[in-house]
Parts: sequence; C-alpha cells; structure tokens
Amino acid sequence: MRISSLAWLALVYAASVAYASLYPFSPWERPGGMPWGDLLRLPWPRYWSVFDVWANALGYLPLGFLIAAAAWRHQRSLGWCALFGGLLPAGLAFTLEAAQYGLPARVPSLADWALNSGGASVGAGLAVLCARVGWLGRWVHWREVFFQPGSAWGLTLLALWPLGLLFPPPLPLAQGQWLPGAVQQLREWGGDAGWVAMLPELTGQQPGTGLASLLTALGLLGPCLVMLACAKPGGHRLFLVLALLGLGVGMSGVSAALNFGPAHTWSWQTPGTGWALAWATLGASLAAAAPARVAAVLVVPTLTALLVLINGVAQDAYWLRSLAQWQAGPRVHLIGLFQWIGWLWPVAALMWALGRLLPEDQGNP
Repeated sequence: MRISSLAWLALVYAASVAYASLYPFSPWERPGGMPWGDLLRLPWPRYWSVFDVWANALGYLPLGFLIAAAAWRHQRSLGWCALFGGLLPAGLAFTLEAAQYGLPARVPSLADWALNSGGASVGAGLAVLCARVGWLGRWVHWREVFFQPGSAWGLTLLALWPLGLLFPPPLPLAQGQWLPGAVQQLREWGGDAGWVAMLPELTGQQPGTGLASLLTALGLLGPCLVMLACAKPGGHRLFLVLALLGLGVGMSGVSAALNFGPAHTWSWQTPGTGWALAWATLGASLAAAAPARVAAVLVVPTLTALLVLINGVAQDAYWLRSLAQWQAGPRVHLIGLFQWIGWLWPVAALMWALGRLLPEDQGNP
C-alpha cells in the first residue's frame, strides 16, 4: 500500500515537535543522584504562563489530526483513528518530556504532557468529525481528480515548502544555502584537528542584481515545476501554479512581518524581485502546458542550478539581521526546524524528481 501524503506530513510534524521539545540538544547529562525509575515521573510545574498553556495544547492538535486522518486514509475505522490520533502523540509527548531530564536548559512537566495529550485528542476528534461529515472524503476525491497517482511525497514537499520560507533565505525565495553552515559546524566539531584546515573557505560574493533576480526566479520556479510534475493534465494546472506563486510571495511577507513587524511585511523585496517574479510566472505558465514528466525533467536543472549558485553567494545584511531576530527569543525553540526545511527542501525535491524519472520497473514512487 502506498503511504499517503497525510502520513508523511504526520511524520514530519512529529519530527518538528521533537525538535522544538529537545532544542538545543546539548549538553546531554544524567541528573545527578536521580534513580532511573524517577526519570519516568514527571513533576508538576511551579509556574504557569498563558503562552505555555496555549503552545503545548495547540502544538499537538495538528499532530493528532494528521495521525487520525492518515489512519482513516489507510482504511482504518473511525474508532481506531481516534485511538491512534490520541495515544501515539501522548506517547511521543511523554517520551520527549522524560528526555528533557537530560537537558539542563529544558524542564520536564506533567502539565505540559497533559496539555499535549489533550491537544492531540482534540485534533483526533476533529479528524474523525471531518471524516464523518465527508470533508476528508472530498479531499481524497479532489486529490485523485487533479493529481497523478504516486504523488504523495511530492505533495508533502509542496506542503512543506512555504514553511521553509518562514526562516528567511539569503535571497528572497532562494532556499537551499546549507553548505556554509555545514562547513562552519564541521569546524566547530573538529576543533584543532588536522582535517579542519582542509575545509574550504566559503566566503562567497555579494550577488549583483541580475544574479539575485535569477536566484529568486529559480527558487520560485522549482516548487511550481514540482507541482506540475504531480498534477494531471487539465486547465487546473495553471490555477495551481498561480496559487503556489501567490503562496510563496505571501509567506515571504509573513516571515518579514514576524521578524520586523507588520509595517515591514514587504521589506524582503530587492530591486530585481519584480523581474524575478515575472520570469518565474512566465516559465511556470509555459510549463503548465507540458506533460507532467517534462515538468519533472525540468525540476532537475532548475534546482541543481539553484543549489550551486545559492551556496556561492555571501550572506547579505538583510539575511544576517533576520537570522539574529530568529536566534533571539523563543521562536528558535518552537519553529527552528523551518530553517532545516529551507536548507534541505531543494535537495529533497531534486531527489524526488530524479525518482519520478526512473522507469516504472525500478520503483517509481
């Protein structure tokens, strides 16, 4: 049985919950003098805050919904869907809370676990309600009418793409600059080791208006081509492309508003952004008339060029200021995983497109 996009989304969301619960992941240490059995007993918190209550309850609601909906998609009864959607997140929440004993920067809490479990149960109940009234069935029908079979992972990537834009890329909409950060991390891990001197110096160069515009266009065109590689033939392909273009622009505005305030919603635009949006719209509109396999082929050079070029540009002042905003305050604990999505989305989409181009007898997904 094929894994549905709902199941993939549930898995990715569970990973994001683990990231938020265990950040900053170090230093790991066993609490001094605490018996192993006590690690399974969660204390009641001494202090409460409205933010903690809402964050813990609402943070697990989508996970419960996704797990229950995925179970329904895989032909489970509504009773089992509610059970899976409530108990699996509760088990995950308990495991993560207990693991926080080993992180001095985090505080395990029985109240957090109760709120997590309650939020997941509410989400599972909503999924069961949506299935009972037919809303999930309509989504499945819509998906089968408009998208190719075997597109679950592609649709999951498309659902994740706008989330990656919440962490500001070095240039508008140009995700995938992971290499400088990886090299820097290797330097920190290596310390005084001899192999550290062999690592390249990735200072990069400030891109001119033309290159910046090209990178923005490639960053927007790539997801549109992934969408077209998933979509069945028909006039809806152009509508899907235009909706995705608008979503990318909108999420870039949301990211700027979160970082600098609503008055700066459109501050992310550069002198070449308008031309980039125009070229990406034109390219995606032309590709909408081509078969899905052609779109999958075009994903490969588009995202390859994006990855090669974006990892060679320097970090500009806008990006550094945005990064500083993200690293200050609680947001890095809650949605820091979006940084990883922005880094790795083009790589994952490129691998998916290459998989789509494999012959059927070699396991086309």
